[in-house]
Amino acid sequence: MVQRNPAARFMPGAWVFPGGSVDEADRESVQGDAEADELAHVACARRELGEEAGIDLDGDVELLPWSRWITPEVVPIRFDTRFYVALAPAHASAEPDGEEVVDAAWMGPADAIERNRSGSFELSFPTIKHLEGLIEYASADEVIEAARAREVKPILPRVVGDRDDFRVVLPGDPEY
Repeated sequence: MVQRNPAARFMPGAWVFPGGSVDEADRESVQGDAEADELAHVACARRELGEEAGIDLDGDVELLPWSRWITPEVVPIRFDTRFYVALAPAHASAEPDGEEVVDAAWMGPADAIERNRSGSFELSFPTIKHLEGLIEYASADEVIEAARAREVKPILPRVVGDRDDFRVVLPGDPEY
């Protein structure tokens, strides 16, 4: 996980998974392929992991789709975000870029959630939900195996309540 720069426009100071926007170079790298949009997102994930966390994945390292989240409709700036899982190179150490990212660390899902609950570690809602889902797996290999069998459908959270008292609900929640 990486900690965003406190001066960042989106999620300042929060600990998140490395990521960013698909750029023209990502799209150009996969032109003409029937799966071009998905492959451009994979190229973006590889690039952002290298840029933000200093982890370069060899071309043969498979990035597997894990989830796809779309920002709730009431939010003025919306994102269609894809999350991937992969096995990191052996002994890889995450190094923050010092610009977008000010810190980086490896940690287990339960540890990150506990740090968030204690107030010492800010996590975004989607990051918390991903970590909660990853707790059930005993190893990275189990996550990869699950990803291979996983059907990824877009998740569109909703915001319920008012400005002073609101919560985010997910498909399947009673309030959705």
